[in-house]
This record gives sequence, C-alpha cells and structure tokens, in this order.
Amino acid sequence: MQTLTVGLAERSYPIHIGSGLLQRTAELLLPYLPGKRTVIVSNTTVAPLYLDRLQSNLERQGIRCNRIVLADGEQYKNGDSLNAIYNELLTSRSERGTPLIALGGGVIGDMTGFAAATYLRGVPFIQIPTTLLAQVDSSVGGKTGINHPLGKNMIGAFHQPKVVLADTDTLDTLPDKELSAGLAEVIKYGLIRDLSFLAWLEENMDKLRARDKASLQYAIARSCQNKAEVVAADEHESGERALLNLGHTFGHAIENGMGYGVWLHGEAVAAGTVMAADLSRRLGWLNEADVQRVRTVLQRAGLPVRSPALGADKYVQLMGLDKKVVAGKMRFVLLQSLGRGVIADEVPEMRLRETLEACSD
Repeated sequence: MQTLTVGLAERSYPIHIGSGLLQRTAELLLPYLPGKRTVIVSNTTVAPLYLDRLQSNLERQGIRCNRIVLADGEQYKNGDSLNAIYNELLTSRSERGTPLIALGGGVIGDMTGFAAATYLRGVPFIQIPTTLLAQVDSSVGGKTGINHPLGKNMIGAFHQPKVVLADTDTLDTLPDKELSAGLAEVIKYGLIRDLSFLAWLEENMDKLRARDKASLQYAIARSCQNKAEVVAADEHESGERALLNLGHTFGHAIENGMGYGVWLHGEAVAAGTVMAADLSRRLGWLNEADVQRVRTVLQRAGLPVRSPALGADKYVQLMGLDKKVVAGKMRFVLLQSLGRGVIADEVPEMRLRETLEACSD
C-alpha cells in the first residue's frame, strides 16, 4: 500500500492506494467512524460485487451500517437520485457525525459528496472509488455535485473527504471500456504538467490496458500525486486547478449534446482533449507532430479521438454553459506545449469554429 496526502492544513487527508484494501477497511476506516455508525452509498453494478464485503467487515468491528443503492449511470446523476439519498438519511435519522461512504465510480462519489456537503449543512464522507477514473481524479479534491439538464456538474459544492481508499483489485471487474475512460484522465496529467509521465504512459500503455497491477498502481499514484499538489495549491479552482479541466469544456458539451450516459465521461474528455490540442496548434503553440502524439496516445488507450458532429453552433451554445465561463467569456484549457497547460480566454471564434468542424464526424 502507498499512502499520499492532500495537504490542506487541518483538513488534510490520506489517499491509500494498493491491492486488497477492501479486506483492510476496518483497520483503515475505523479512525474515521467515531460514532460507530455509517451510511454506504453505492449503485446497482458495484453493490453486488463489493457492498456486502465492506458492510460485513465494518459490522464485525461494531459499526452500524445503513445502505443506499442507486441506479447506475451518468443519466442518474440528478436531483431525483440526490433526494433518494436525503430520504434515506432522514428516515434512518442519520446525524451530523455520521459519515457517508461512497462506494463506486465518479457518479456515486460526486452525488454522495454533495449529499454530505448539504445534509445537516455538512457531514463527513469517505471515498472508496472502484473505477480507474474515480481513483485518479474524481475521488480526490473535494469537487461534488449533480448534473442539470442544461449543464454538467452545474450544481455542487467543494467538500473534501476524510480519506480515500483506492483498491486496485476493484479494477479487475471493470469493463475494458471503463478502464479506457479512466486512462483519459491519467493521460491528462502528463499533458498539462508532467511530460516525463506522458513518456512513461506511451511506453507502458499496453501494460496498463492488460491490467498489470504494478503499472496500474504506479499510474494511479502518480496521477493522485499530481492532483494532490494542484488541489493543495488551489483548492477552489481560482487558478492552477482549472488546468485539470483539459478537454472538459469540449467533453461536457459532447456529454450534454449527446444525452448523459451515451458517451462515457472519459471518452468525451478524450475527444475534447484532441480538440484542445488542435485549437492549441491553430493558436501557434503546438505543431502537427505534437497533436498527432496526443491523438496516438489516446488511441492506444482505446479512446475516441473524433467528436460527434453536433455542429459548431450547438457546440458553442453548450460550451457557453460551462462553469469556467467568466464575464460571459468562455475560458479554455489549452496546451502551450506538451507538458504545459495554459488557461486562455481570448480565443478567436474563427479558430474555435475551425477546430469544431475539423475534429467532428
């Protein structure tokens, strides 16, 4: 097991990464369950695989567990699912000191975290991410929220977990498509701030897709280290943390435009990352070889590099609903060079439309 720390003064917390951690949940989580009670939130895909094991391990230590099992999918990351969590918390008389445990991927983590941020004006929560995407990105940093029909993640709060437990064994049951979706977020770190990691990914992509345990643990730990450093420096996304959204402005437009759940988040981010690289080239920062390098590493990860043909007008409309819009201006995360992300809010519309047309099918 490796342990990293997100440094936020008195709110700092550990990220435990390794194999077999679900067997050690009592040992690793007991310090965060002082009231001997918790509520576990999962979904219909993950619960049959891991919920009973987690619950029995905790109950053997005298922890009383309530459970909430939600429908699985991005299309259920909404107010109805959030209310289902609130209903159970109220019915079971969950108290301010009762932590919520998120057992699942990014959707479960985001919704559970938002419920924890808002129930009784804030209760503790714990992240047990079971997808690669959640282990390397969404479980770390305290971003929580739900989708709205008009925009993705537009309703939410910053609420840091008490601990993150990333058991690499849970990736054994992850479909290949979901594994690839997680690799999009791993590649992101190399592109925006860690060029040597990008080179490592290019050399080891076949091992990662073959689920080599040592390679996966290294990639997860290095991704989490990158994110922990960014979050510690800019918790509320007022500066550097926005760079973590490489590909997301385009990607969120794809998810919204196609209908939530049609494209996996990581798939949309991958196609959006190619758009960001192409736009960076049109602004004179990258050359064609750089853009091809971005395409190639994403393709080798099993990800799409062409975006759906929503039309430039529709893309511009949807991107105008992005959280990064400031004073009515869209802000883009682009690449000044490979390994160096930059935030740009003065992008000529003609160049943007050229990218939207060139990168869409």
